[in-house]
Amino acid sequence: MKILVPVDGSDCANRAIDHVIGLAQKQAGVEIHLLNVHIPVLSGHAKMFISEQQLNDYYRVEGYTALKPAEERLTQANIPYTHHISVGHVAETIARYAKENNFDQIIMGTRGLGAISDFVLGSVTHKVIHLSSVPVTLIK
Repeated sequence: MKILVPVDGSDCANRAIDHVIGLAQKQAGVEIHLLNVHIPVLSGHAKMFISEQQLNDYYRVEGYTALKPAEERLTQANIPYTHHISVGHVAETIARYAKENNFDQIIMGTRGLGAISDFVLGSVTHKVIHLSSVPVTLIK
């Protein structure tokens, strides 16, 4: 089973990771992929003063920061994983990534930080459910 877990460093994302750890400990052959998505910096004004390399470095550093709690939990549980950092509209990117990479399931928390900070089972979660051709499990 190939599982995609969108993470943003929030407690809700960590609960989703804890759920995935439980699955992986009970079932052999679970392949775990973590995905952190950043909203793109679209402002032409910002791009006038920041190089593309600086922007990519920013996405990478912020992505690793958001991934760190999930990675620490998985490492401590001795469960292998792969991580990915992407840039785009959050829900659309999660759903597209799951489809393009043939995931069997998406497991995600119901509320997060950053791009999904103001939502309780909000627009990102609803959009992922609506857009995804892959089953979505929500962990609260």
